[in-house]
Amino acid sequence: MSQWGDTQRTVWQIGSDGSDCTGEDGVADERILERALNFVYNGIMLFEGKRFCVERVVQTTPDGTEHVREIVRHPGAAVLLPILDDGRICLIENYRASVGRSLIELPAGTLEPGEDPAVTAHRELAEETGYRAQRMELLVAYYASPGILDERMHLYLATGLTPGATALEPGEDIRPLPTTRLDALEMARDGRIQDAKTLVGLLYYETFVER
Repeated sequence: MSQWGDTQRTVWQIGSDGSDCTGEDGVADERILERALNFVYNGIMLFEGKRFCVERVVQTTPDGTEHVREIVRHPGAAVLLPILDDGRICLIENYRASVGRSLIELPAGTLEPGEDPAVTAHRELAEETGYRAQRMELLVAYYASPGILDERMHLYLATGLTPGATALEPGEDIRPLPTTRLDALEMARDGRIQDAKTLVGLLYYETFVER
């Protein structure tokens, strides 16, 4: 079986709350099915990569119409908002081959299969910045781009940081960029920060945590 699960499943039901429609034993619950608004079935794997796969499914909407969708399946990610003792935020400069340039970002990384996002958060913070966190607080979880992608990102506030050595993966080109809160917000305002998860993290923190 693929790491992404059995993509040839007969029926995958999605309820109005976004949850699936199976009971604890994995069998479809008829009571929940009665409340389901959409049905997605006959998943066919189109591509399987190291970090994600692409699946074609058929969605049946409440009016009975069928629609073919291509969906990127992703295990999810942890995003770090590391706050140094002096109040600066440890951003990073990260070269992204997909856009052919370095972007200013918050540290982040992909979850391993079945991994607790908090474990991912501690690992990625150390690997990309060298800092270790005494405290890791989940602020919010959100879908990165649900129009095509099921990746769920978990934003963590990392504090009580102690410096150490980075442990970049082969091919990674990352440099820590400690930045004051005001400068980070100015970079978000003037467009120097173009990475969506970083904009979400900075503005969420400023709006709901440091208000």
